Amino acid sequence: MNADQPIRADTPQPGQLRFRPMDEVSARAILTWHYDPPYDIYDPAPEDVDAELRLLVNPDSAYYVIEDATGDLLAYCCFGAEGQVPGADYSTDALDIGLGVRPDLTGQGRGSSFVDAVILFARCTWAAAAFRVTIAQFNRRAQHVWERAGFRREQVFGRSADGMPFVVLTREA
Repeated sequence: MNADQPIRADTPQPGQLRFRPMDEVSARAILTWHYDPPYDIYDPAPEDVDAELRLLVNPDSAYYVIEDATGDLLAYCCFGAEGQVPGADYSTDALDIGLGVRPDLTGQGRGSSFVDAVILFARCTWAAAAFRVTIAQFNRRAQHVWERAGFRREQVFGRSADGMPFVVLTREA
């Protein structure tokens, strides 16, 4: 089965975090998030907000909301092509993962719980032989969290649009 195709709709919910497909209310909230420099590269440009909204709510984009047990929006993730950055070699078979955590929750040592939950959700939802993440090279904080989860550096490349360096990490599913 293709790694981009879900294998089950009745996916178990990892721990105290709940996953559900992105909706417009959550997408609009996420698009208001603003990170402190240098992480502000993850902020959407004002002129891109409408396009980003359409992308986030498009079911083909495989974006999911991550909430706590009370329904509080904590993070979001995506799977497949949306987790890729133009310029890398994605020729090996792996499920690409993207993760964004609410700005006020970053840098608090909670990253591993989000990564572990996303990996469990991916394992239960897609048939993938391997997982892959692409992270801005300066973002050592995120790289460290994914490395603790068993991901290993595979390549460093410059993003096609501007040459900004990114790192690709992979691990077996």
